[in-house]
Amino acid sequence: MGEIAKPLIALVSEDRALEIQIRNALEERYELRFFSNGVVLYNVLKLQQENYTFILSVSDPNGLHGLRLKQTIDGLGFSGIPFFLVTKTINKRVIKECIDHGIIDIFPIPLDPKALKFRLDFFLKYPGTSEGRKEAPVLDEFKMPLAKRIFDVLASGVALLLLSPLFLIVAIAIRLESPGPVFYYSHRVGTGYNIFKFYKFRSMYTGADAKLKELKHLNQYESEKGGDIAASAQVKELCELCEQAGGGCMQPIYDDRNVYCEKLYGAGGRTKESAFIKIVDDPRVTKVGKFIRNTSIDELPQLWNVLKGDMSLVGNRPLPLYEAEKITTDKYALRFLGPAGITGLWQVEKRGRGAMSEEERLSLDNDYVKNFNLLFDIKIILRTIPALFQSENV
Repeated sequence: MGEIAKPLIALVSEDRALEIQIRNALEERYELRFFSNGVVLYNVLKLQQENYTFILSVSDPNGLHGLRLKQTIDGLGFSGIPFFLVTKTINKRVIKECIDHGIIDIFPIPLDPKALKFRLDFFLKYPGTSEGRKEAPVLDEFKMPLAKRIFDVLASGVALLLLSPLFLIVAIAIRLESPGPVFYYSHRVGTGYNIFKFYKFRSMYTGADAKLKELKHLNQYESEKGGDIAASAQVKELCELCEQAGGGCMQPIYDDRNVYCEKLYGAGGRTKESAFIKIVDDPRVTKVGKFIRNTSIDELPQLWNVLKGDMSLVGNRPLPLYEAEKITTDKYALRFLGPAGITGLWQVEKRGRGAMSEEERLSLDNDYVKNFNLLFDIKIILRTIPALFQSENV
């Protein structure tokens, strides 16, 4: 007979020391999956890759991984998974809010590991019932308007056919200047925090993103010094648990060119760095790459994404995971409730008129979600054509 599987717990925590303490207390009875941010957990749940017995989150109740994460998980249809919160902040108001949102129990920091294990064991044996408990509202997923989707399919299909000679010329130019693939894809976060493969013409030298750490001080959107985005994850390819498992990284995250272990990335002690990374006169960009970027030719392979339905011709730019995980506040998360697109409002509003602040960009993303329609999209496309011939500073 095979070994009986242990109950599976999803642990969301950015506190490495507390993570180890919880693992030591529970690993004999439970199997744990570690997530340093709720975005990754959200997508794992959505793909239904694993069945979790409990979700245990270390967060302030009003933090990104407190009540907000609970609401997001409920909206995805997983309100039946018991949710436990470990936090420093416990008072009558917090207890009432947690009960109202369906959180099973709260554990104070400093944590009593024995009390945590006892409570989880008790709930595993006597799960009780959710009858009479206030259910969080189910959030409607974004549905692409039919007229917009028909327009996208027709326009992208015709454009791919007509632009095929240009694709061939660009491909030859890229290969003549530097060795490596003509196309590349990165994993991006689009509508509803969905992750998909995002295609572009290669505009950088192969392996250029290994130099990102050296160039971080040139980030156009950087307003204050912060921890390096991926330095901690680049020290080792795999965390200890992944190495022991022997099957590669169990929790990978991606930037435009690299894959990092999500646990190592989360253990790096990130501070308040900018959500966006953009370097003026980036030395990693090839000569052909600079031309196709300034004319936005490098974006043309995304017409395939549009045809597939990953994104639309017009919408908010899909973001790399390391950027998207920073934009989970109520103020700016609205940008993910609309379509992802090749071009959008902020590209035509400020292109060629000087640098755009991160807050301006996010505000325009929100404005688009509130106001988009097919006529508005056509106006943006018409404004995009002359914008392609202006210098890009946004």
